[in-house]
Amino acid sequence: MYYIGVDLGTSAVKLLLMEGNGTIANIVSKEYPLYFPHPGWSEQKPEDWYSAVITGIRELTEGFDKNKVAGISFGGQMHGLVILDEHDQVIRPAILWNDGRTYEECDYLNNVIGKETLSKYTANISFTGFTAPKILWVKNKEPENFARIKKIMLPKDYIAYKLSGVHCTDVSDASGMLLFDVKNKCWSKEMLDICGISESQMAKIFESYEVVGTLLPQAAAELGLPETVKIAAGAGDNAAAAVGTGTVGEGMCNISLGTSGTIFISSEHFGVDENNALHAFAHADGHYHLMGCMLSAASCNKWWMDDIIGTKDYAGEQAQITKLGENHVYFLPYLMGERSPHNDPNARGTFIGLTMDTTRADMTQAVLEGVAFALRDSLEVARSLGINIQRTKICGGGAKSPLWKKIIANVMNLKVDVIESEEGPGYGGAILAAVACGEYPTVKDACEKLVKIVGTVEPEPALVEKYEARYQQFKKIYPAVKALFPQLA
Repeated sequence: MYYIGVDLGTSAVKLLLMEGNGTIANIVSKEYPLYFPHPGWSEQKPEDWYSAVITGIRELTEGFDKNKVAGISFGGQMHGLVILDEHDQVIRPAILWNDGRTYEECDYLNNVIGKETLSKYTANISFTGFTAPKILWVKNKEPENFARIKKIMLPKDYIAYKLSGVHCTDVSDASGMLLFDVKNKCWSKEMLDICGISESQMAKIFESYEVVGTLLPQAAAELGLPETVKIAAGAGDNAAAAVGTGTVGEGMCNISLGTSGTIFISSEHFGVDENNALHAFAHADGHYHLMGCMLSAASCNKWWMDDIIGTKDYAGEQAQITKLGENHVYFLPYLMGERSPHNDPNARGTFIGLTMDTTRADMTQAVLEGVAFALRDSLEVARSLGINIQRTKICGGGAKSPLWKKIIANVMNLKVDVIESEEGPGYGGAILAAVACGEYPTVKDACEKLVKIVGTVEPEPALVEKYEARYQQFKKIYPAVKALFPQLA
């Protein structure tokens, strides 16, 4: 049988067709527009996502026996606010995870409602990207739209609804809304009250590997697939990527170098760090995870290469970098503000340490190192909790760079395991679909059979020592310039 994984990203949807034995049979990618109506705002049209998914699945399954497609599931960009009216029509463009407009609402939640209260209700505090402050923003700034809300959804769940007719979400994606009681895996009545919404406006909650329904006749006809195809709830992109890299069970780690960057630590037990610097979310395997998330990771390198120095030759630029651990230029990778661990929407990208002999290669190196240093900030929070991570998986577009993997291994002093498939969220979505259809008994069983490590980047003691000194300098920079950022904004 075949299983389809839908990786609903920020710039494109990537669709993956997987055989039951884990072999990837086909991959198709379809882009869609991203809108920035005001500085710091970020929106997309849910209708564009669905159109891309339909077109993409048709292309994905072309030439294959469509009657053998058994299930579809998802890994989706998290936190985005999709609101539907009483006719299930989209009310306004979706406000995305990297949108920074909700600083006033976050200030209200964190400082008036209070961080301790939020953590008690949801295991997390408010970040501008989360869904609850977006709801409050609509309530405060677009009351006419707020009054029309019949259903509140997340991006991938809109696609699941369009395919199945079921208003659904899963525990991992719901965890990032600041409306979900993560420990008890249910909607927080207190948080719904704070936002002025009711549980009837929320989607039904499923575990990521549970079946929510089957293809609607209209969707089946559009796709050319049988109506018996099962739709599984799926997961937020990071939890799906963790499944796709086999990061399930106790104390496993995955680093994702996508548009955003994450360090994801799986656990069989619920836990929260006392400062809420890391997100405490439910995992797609039925358990929990801690996650540090930075808003700009591979997107920093893309910005630097495409927009600033004007080249698509990423490998050629990185080939000029020869002196690791010796760069005197530093880069703060906060192009969209920052989440973990600073929670500062006003933070901005910053180069520091430039001199007359600074080269283009030095600055390229600083961008790669800045992302690695910022991810280490979150790793240090995990270490402060007594979590002893020795190695990590890696995925995302940035993971295709051998140099960047080497920098990550030595900045973090971790063994970096490279897996056979780099298609994290899409592969994870397909695995979740296979589990939902009974191909494997549990997510962990599926991962143990399907995810294969094909190489390991080992940290080098001399380079680890050099990067340790560099990191100690890096972590002084943000506190030194923090007060400037609100003035610049």
